[in-house]
Amino acid sequence: MKAILVKQPGGPEQLIPGEYPAPKPAANKLLVKVHATALNRADTLQREGKYPPPEGASPLLGLEIAGEVTEVGADVTKYKVGDKVFGLLPGGGYAECAVIDEGMAIPVPANLSMEEAAAIPEVFLTAYQALVWLGRLQPGERVLIHAGASGVGTAAIQLARQIGAGVLVTASAGKLQTCLDLGAAKAIDYKQQSFKEEVLKYTNGEGVDVIIDFIAGPYFADNIDCLRTDGRMVILASLGGGKVAQFDLRQVLAKRLHIMGSTLRSRSKEYQIALTNDLCHFALDKFRSGALKPVIDSVYNWEDVAEAHRYMEQNRNTGKIVLRVS
Repeated sequence: MKAILVKQPGGPEQLIPGEYPAPKPAANKLLVKVHATALNRADTLQREGKYPPPEGASPLLGLEIAGEVTEVGADVTKYKVGDKVFGLLPGGGYAECAVIDEGMAIPVPANLSMEEAAAIPEVFLTAYQALVWLGRLQPGERVLIHAGASGVGTAAIQLARQIGAGVLVTASAGKLQTCLDLGAAKAIDYKQQSFKEEVLKYTNGEGVDVIIDFIAGPYFADNIDCLRTDGRMVILASLGGGKVAQFDLRQVLAKRLHIMGSTLRSRSKEYQIALTNDLCHFALDKFRSGALKPVIDSVYNWEDVAEAHRYMEQNRNTGKIVLRVS
């Protein structure tokens, strides 16, 4: 089959079209003809040799797909050949064909295109895990979502609003309106404003109950100041660096704070299947009705994958960058 290969660890120029052995579905898996996949930060890190795939996963890039089932394993009961599905993978999405566990596959709603379906799995599962499973966000609470215009950010805004929470976000100036249109009540230009000052001003000094953070080190102290008593912070990445120069831990004790870090790709298959089922129960009908929607910045032909990676690394996108495969 055709696939996108990494010639050697490095920049986007190392991504080249090539041939790779087509996978075969095991007993509980589906073989899917891939129509669309989408970019994630993990793809750029794996391309650079900094984020190896989990043991047993395809070495090909690509953590999510949408396509048509072409073969089913002997133990599959939920799907048949011809069904349209989308879902999360541990790897292998940048290819004409991919295998996905039956429990991770989700039926494509009739109102969504393949490109739209491919833009859902990683960001909505990550956001749902952070907000609901880890952050325990409740109706009437407030959440601060950093990088609100990113793929996970745009998903998290929508999910938080469906939960009934008040949403504050940080983003660059040109992306603030998108966040407001998705349901954020307060959008902060992190380049021109102190997010801590703006959060505390907006909440009359009370702060927020949950923070979803991707920046880590440089934001840590201000995040702690923004959390209310019994607040929860979920750190999903360390884009700004992983070290905190100096910090008084007594605030964590005094406010009874919960500070968590999480990745999704390294979780067990059982965990990911349970998370997928829970998200489907909460969200699938909302995708069908349009109450939730994938936010797509741009769609590239998959042969232009190097250009798509450059675009992502320049932080120009608002929402997901999708690759059309066939």
